[in-house]
Amino acid sequence: MKLLQDKTAIITGAARGIGKSIALKFAEQGCNVAFTDLAIDDNAKETERALLEMGVKAKAYASDASSYEDTHKVVDEIMKEFGQVDILVNNAGITKDTLLMRMSEEQWDLVINVNLKSVFNFTKAVQRIMLKQRSGSIINMSSVVGLNGNAGQTNYSASKAGIIGFTKSVAKEFGSRGIRSNAIAPGFIITEMTGKLPEDVRKQWESQIPLRRGGTPDDVADACVFLGSEMSSYITGQVLSVDGGM
Repeated sequence: MKLLQDKTAIITGAARGIGKSIALKFAEQGCNVAFTDLAIDDNAKETERALLEMGVKAKAYASDASSYEDTHKVVDEIMKEFGQVDILVNNAGITKDTLLMRMSEEQWDLVINVNLKSVFNFTKAVQRIMLKQRSGSIINMSSVVGLNGNAGQTNYSASKAGIIGFTKSVAKEFGSRGIRSNAIAPGFIITEMTGKLPEDVRKQWESQIPLRRGGTPDDVADACVFLGSEMSSYITGQVLSVDGGM
């Protein structure tokens, strides 16, 4: 029996990177996947194709996760198509890194809206479905910098710390209805974004990690499978660090 057999998941920002890895791992475990991204480009179509080849139901939706209206509209469409939502993975996120003295209001607002408001938008949109079902797992993508902060990332760190507070509060509100809410805090994960870093910077990062390597998107996706499945049925309100011991 596959761990997520016959469940349906919504994953935000899943056309590439960590989100795509989560979608593929979920499909591998028998989960139907509805995923969103800002636009349905070649990456999104390729992800959708890969999921369908795994024999599950899958569909890509264009949606701006930072828009309340857009989010509710897309969740309604997903419900019409899939009929249920068992897992929500709030993964959509961006960075606009710069020191606070140089940060514009626009850079602050954009990161807070895409990273933090999107979590409110999607959780709010699926809550009525999960409350009715009396079951569900909400998985929010935080970050090691949400726990520890990082110079040049005040906006990103604030958004990821906000996600942790939100996650713990939702766990308390929804727990009596069988709905779980947890966060994952990835550390230094090798993606397209971090892949652009100079070799010496990457080596410096890796030397600070007890496991002496950067993580992979699959490392994060495996943690999501655990939190989405019944294996974690008594775990809620937690932050699971996937950071090699950072």
